[in-house]
Amino acid sequence: MALQKYNARDVDFQIEDFLSPGTWITIGGLNTFTKGHSEETTDTTTYASAGQEESQKMQIGKTLGLQGLRLRDDTTGAGDSGQAKVEALAERLGENSLGRVRFSHKNDTTWLVWTAHVALGDQGGGNNDKVSWECTFTRSGAESTVAKP
Repeated sequence: MALQKYNARDVDFQIEDFLSPGTWITIGGLNTFTKGHSEETTDTTTYASAGQEESQKMQIGKTLGLQGLRLRDDTTGAGDSGQAKVEALAERLGENSLGRVRFSHKNDTTWLVWTAHVALGDQGGGNNDKVSWECTFTRSGAESTVAKP
């Protein structure tokens, strides 16, 4: 089987309803995502290093940025339920600030699951724009996987 490029639009992003654990809600309106990586290192250089810097990676971090357009129902005024759940999680603090997000390509057999906190990004638009929406999840702890039903 040959490796193939795949469409970003075929990746699904869901947030767990923290009021009803085990219930997952698709985050709608997305048109861009970014997965970021960071690391912390420690200096292990000694006199025996003979002037050559030495270090080791001690910690890794990951972020997931989601961007798109704000959605709302013209009849009821209700927003997208996934966006609303992200916005509600963003208002929580301490232990309550942690929720779960999962994502995978539509043809994958497993979800990648993160426990994470979320920060909302800028939202808005100009005269000839649709209203934008964005958030960034910061992973807390290791990621896990779970089989799709």
